[in-house]
Amino acid sequence: MPELPEVEALKDFLTEHLVGHEIVRALPVAISVLKTYDPPLSALEGHEVAAVRRYGKFLDVRTADGPHLVTHLARAGWLHWKDRLPDGPPRPGKGPLALRVALETGAGFDLTEAGTQKRLAVYVVGDPQEVPGVARLGPDPLADDFDERRLAELLAGERRQLKGALRDQSLIAGVGNAYSDEILHAARMSPFKLAASLSEEETGRLYAALRDTLTEAVERSRGVAAGRLKAEKKSGLRVHGRTGEPCPVCGDTVREVSFADSSLQYCPTCQTGGKPLADRRMSRLLK
Repeated sequence: MPELPEVEALKDFLTEHLVGHEIVRALPVAISVLKTYDPPLSALEGHEVAAVRRYGKFLDVRTADGPHLVTHLARAGWLHWKDRLPDGPPRPGKGPLALRVALETGAGFDLTEAGTQKRLAVYVVGDPQEVPGVARLGPDPLADDFDERRLAELLAGERRQLKGALRDQSLIAGVGNAYSDEILHAARMSPFKLAASLSEEETGRLYAALRDTLTEAVERSRGVAAGRLKAEKKSGLRVHGRTGEPCPVCGDTVREVSFADSSLQYCPTCQTGGKPLADRRMSRLLK
């Protein structure tokens, strides 16, 4: 799933390639991708792109005198830029293509989604705050006013585990499954630690890990073409998706806890005092 750093890089890429150009076609290929109907997708046509913004993991393409095209790539969605789009309209079918946007230059982009669970979402709205997911977003962790005190205020009273709190978009915008693992590894904290139990020193450590991890990932992604961002993300991860590999900090084996539709990775030596966390799914299987 694209998270804050990749969506930030996509924002920069689209700013360079879209702003100042006119949208001449906006074609839905999979009707399920459209979450709004008024104004229609065709309302984007004939309008010049004025800016591209990011809200958490949402991308907002704003036209100069028309509506906004807001999209969330979800777990398996992606944006593919093409310097020259194929001639003729795309054919609806069972492939991954969900939506195509064409410019007056002949260039444009496709939105695609792999797999059978269709969660890619596109909204055409007068204001991004009309999108429910945008309206309920928490603060952006890379904003200038997001300081250690703000993080402490957000976590105070949170009786959830840190892993779940970091992934809650209404608490902190933009962090998903991968970067929450990376942040907790950098902070040397268990993903199961209660968010409200952090001491002042631990809150400072988590804040530094949050900002540093995301800032470094943004810098790694900056200037990378849209098609290479997935590979860039994976190459920079230290524990997420690296079950069974040695921890790059201490050399211990990276372990995994599996859930119904996701998993987390962590280093026992760095994060849990050398103790493996209980893998509830495996425990049930072994009974």
